[in-house]
Amino acid sequence: MGDYKKYFKKYIKTNYRSEFDRIIADTDSNYKIISTDTSFAKTSRNPIDKRLDFSSYFLALIKTLDSNGETFDDIRKICLQITTEYVQPKSKIQEYFKLLLPKLTNTWVGQGLIKAFHNRVKVNSNADGFIANIITNKQETYGLGYGIDIIECGICKLFQKHNYSKYASILCEVDEITSGLAGLQLIRTGTIANGAKKCDFRFKRN
Repeated sequence: MGDYKKYFKKYIKTNYRSEFDRIIADTDSNYKIISTDTSFAKTSRNPIDKRLDFSSYFLALIKTLDSNGETFDDIRKICLQITTEYVQPKSKIQEYFKLLLPKLTNTWVGQGLIKAFHNRVKVNSNADGFIANIITNKQETYGLGYGIDIIECGICKLFQKHNYSKYASILCEVDEITSGLAGLQLIRTGTIANGAKKCDFRFKRN
């Protein structure tokens, strides 16, 4: 996931300059507790679980700001500032590969990668992790041959465990941004964070 904390520090300083040191200290303290619930992700065979360490720090900041009396809208604002910059490609090479991956879906290389990915995400040895199904039917995926149904969301489980479920949907908003960076338009009918039974990811080429 890279050094994601620098993005948190940047926008905490931008929005809370006078309280920066205290907010960082409180966030780090909260993260130390919360991250024990996601430590399994570092060695998980399910690649989607890799998002959970970032999500732990994300939740740690939310908990800090909520305890500080910040409103949902203010918390959402800074969280989207952080995540929007974090997901941007950091080089021309990263930008190239983000755009390349959707183009590979209907090649033998792409099909092999999709099959391997599906085998890893369809099960999870840890009850706190993700479970997903990969959809390859072209009629169900706007001709792309690739879609995802998240059946169990590790982020929602984490936020629910710490009684912060109402904030989990903020991370869902970033999916539209990451799709756009890959040259795709995200089509989605619902998310687990907003009460649906699954998160369905379908894409159209831009």
